[in-house]
Amino acid sequence: MSLADVELFVLDMDGTFYLDNTPLPGSLKFLEKLRRRGKRYVFFTNNSSLGPEDYVEKLKGMGVSVSLDEVFTSGEATALYMLREFGRCRIYLLGTPQLQRIFLSIGHVLDEENPDFVVVGFDKTLTYEKLRKACLFLRKGKRYIATHPDINCPSEEGPIPDAGSIMAAIEASTGRKPDFVVGKPNPMVIEMISEKKGVRKERIAMVGDRLYTDVRVAKNAGIVSILVLSGETTPSDLEKSDLKPDYVFKDLGELSEFI
Repeated sequence: MSLADVELFVLDMDGTFYLDNTPLPGSLKFLEKLRRRGKRYVFFTNNSSLGPEDYVEKLKGMGVSVSLDEVFTSGEATALYMLREFGRCRIYLLGTPQLQRIFLSIGHVLDEENPDFVVVGFDKTLTYEKLRKACLFLRKGKRYIATHPDINCPSEEGPIPDAGSIMAAIEASTGRKPDFVVGKPNPMVIEMISEKKGVRKERIAMVGDRLYTDVRVAKNAGIVSILVLSGETTPSDLEKSDLKPDYVFKDLGELSEFI
């Protein structure tokens, strides 16, 4: 499919649109081009340390005005998935206060004594005590869900441990991997976005900087995959990988020239 035929661009955030609190080259130009062309977009991030409201404010601080409806996170997707599949759940959550807010707003109960589920997100407030309790619950057979698999999160100082690194520590202690991982590359998140935005998958493109999440989710969901080389993936990584995106651009600025 031609890029001109894409109706909805699903945009990764960290490493694609910005790094920490700074827009990457061409990002603002890209959004302006989409608006001029009458294209739609939604920011989707695996980073579950913040909620949609937090990302709206973060983007506002970069001079980007977006609505809550234009931001979706793996944390929100996880809470919605669990509500759909299991109803309101009792959860022991390894997550930030912002992630806790999402689960509570959707009707789940946070339980530190007798939960039915352990949920792991990108917990920047992680302590040994929280990790200890999660491992003990998992040894008792509690069901285990993760918001996303990312091992590292990009930052201006370099990659920092993400949810996947927390999951690795849990696996080293308990031998358990998550029973289900919600975020990219799970194609379910694209189905959620397609339904939420009312756009057929055939008209959706995923734009991101990672092969194993952004490009993989596009392939898994059967949508157009666009890789930008502004974040984690290097040209050498791409050359060595068997996973090839449909399009490759230096950054969003270069992509904007082709839509």
